[in-house]
Amino acid sequence: MNIPGLMRTTLLALIPGFLAYCWFYGPGVAINVVISMATAIATEGCLLKLRALPLHNLLDATAALTGALLGLCLPPLLPLWMIILAVVFAVIFGKHLYGGTGQNVFNPAMVGFAVLIVSFPLAMSQWPISNSAEGVIETINIKLSFDNGRSQYDGITAATPLDLYKFRSGTTNEEFFAVAQVHWQDWAMINLAFLLGGLYLLYRKIIPWQTPAALLGTLFVLALLFYDSGSSQSLGSPLFHLFSGATMLAAFFIITDPVTCPGYHQGLFVFGIGVGLITFIIRTIGAYPEGIAFAVLLMNAASPLIDHVFSLQKQPA
Repeated sequence: MNIPGLMRTTLLALIPGFLAYCWFYGPGVAINVVISMATAIATEGCLLKLRALPLHNLLDATAALTGALLGLCLPPLLPLWMIILAVVFAVIFGKHLYGGTGQNVFNPAMVGFAVLIVSFPLAMSQWPISNSAEGVIETINIKLSFDNGRSQYDGITAATPLDLYKFRSGTTNEEFFAVAQVHWQDWAMINLAFLLGGLYLLYRKIIPWQTPAALLGTLFVLALLFYDSGSSQSLGSPLFHLFSGATMLAAFFIITDPVTCPGYHQGLFVFGIGVGLITFIIRTIGAYPEGIAFAVLLMNAASPLIDHVFSLQKQPA
């Protein structure tokens, strides 16, 4: 399958997760994805024109996929100008600065996400209450605001399960889920939908199995080791870590990017383990509730070294 076919198949596999996400968090999700994809395609077209490259390169759908992945990582009520800023930064500094398609070191979607989470942490923490999302008009009004929508957030936002668990003030797992069970179940359903899309990609042999297996296996083992029977010192159960936040989206759609991960099968295991380890550390003792974006970028930077180590092992003594 050629590059356009791979990208379109991946976009198709995102549909179950996208629909589940929209079901629980409303029209803001769809607006994010549409604006993000349109901005990515427009920015890509401008850069191709500036670099005197053929515009038919847009048909490879890599820009559309970058926009879709970034849009799915953003809070549904995030102002539109922030989305556009992140996408433009991702396409320019995450992709074309290195030469364009196939030459980038870092995952462009994660570059854009990291810029937002570092620059606008408050706006990136504003999530609507699941199953009670605003209507289309109200959502658009919030997203068109330039004050991060703060004046309209009251009463319609809530912390994500990862946020709640990180700052749960020493309550046991049982006490935590007595309050957050319904909210976590919504995220679990979204992750299950992305898992379904990921299994489709594995069935079509679009992505390698080593990276998602290594990431999910690492999170499972670490969570099991530090679960501590769910006491107030617990760092979260295996199921909680596997089906919260962007775990399944990252495992099957982000860390499997063939350009920014190692080329050797053994290296894919190391890459996935590294992403899982860093994600768990940031989630449990770091400053951010979710650490996948930073974990991916750090391991992207390590990919050339991982490839170099395994290439030496392939050479005769």
